[in-house]
Amino acid sequence: MLPKIRIVLVETSHPGNIGAVARAMKNMQFYELVLVSPKQFPSGDATARAAGADDVLAQATVCDTLQQAIADCHLVIGSSARQRTISWPQLTPRECARLLQNEPVSHRVALVFGRERSGLTNEELDLCHYWMHIPCNPGYSSLNLAAAVQIMVYELHLTRSNPAEMSQEPNLLATAMELESFYQHLQRTLEDIGFLHPRKAPSIMRRLRRLFGRVRLEKKEVDILRGILTAAQHSKGTNKPC
Repeated sequence: MLPKIRIVLVETSHPGNIGAVARAMKNMQFYELVLVSPKQFPSGDATARAAGADDVLAQATVCDTLQQAIADCHLVIGSSARQRTISWPQLTPRECARLLQNEPVSHRVALVFGRERSGLTNEELDLCHYWMHIPCNPGYSSLNLAAAVQIMVYELHLTRSNPAEMSQEPNLLATAMELESFYQHLQRTLEDIGFLHPRKAPSIMRRLRRLFGRVRLEKKEVDILRGILTAAQHSKGTNKPC
């Protein structure tokens, strides 16, 4: 069995693409769609392109920010066609599907797809544990949004007919909201103790996010780390409410 899968679309420009994504999702029996600041929704174009997947559109949630869309998720995977100067842990759609086979069924997973023209920003990828990249023609790597979603949900659908042997339920992992609070606390503490230079803070924090993202921190581990950070702040006399 798979965990609870959520498809998240960020700032979609063309409402028809939202409808096409809903159709792709329903084809493969996925129904949870979250839209982050879509240019136009609801829309007749979206309904027309959904071609019968109106129920997916009707249940879609609209959020103002990506942070809101993934707040309760335990695993966040961002899709990007562009190479980045700082590497994220990278998966193909098939590797992603295999990873999710071993995710506890009680967990919520967000698959995040960016803008049609520019994809996800580095700041948005900072909120993701992995970067999912669809290998294709290097000379023409532009995929339609709905096509990219269709490839991903198809690979997930295949895993249902070949379920992996489930391991014991692991300790509860931290959600995206809990991790974001930890990262904010970490940055404040590193500033308080004089470790972070304002000019270098963004790149250092991005690398620290990658480090902790690979580990998949548990709730209890986040609590321990935040306790250490609070103790460090107390020692410097800089402790503030977090």
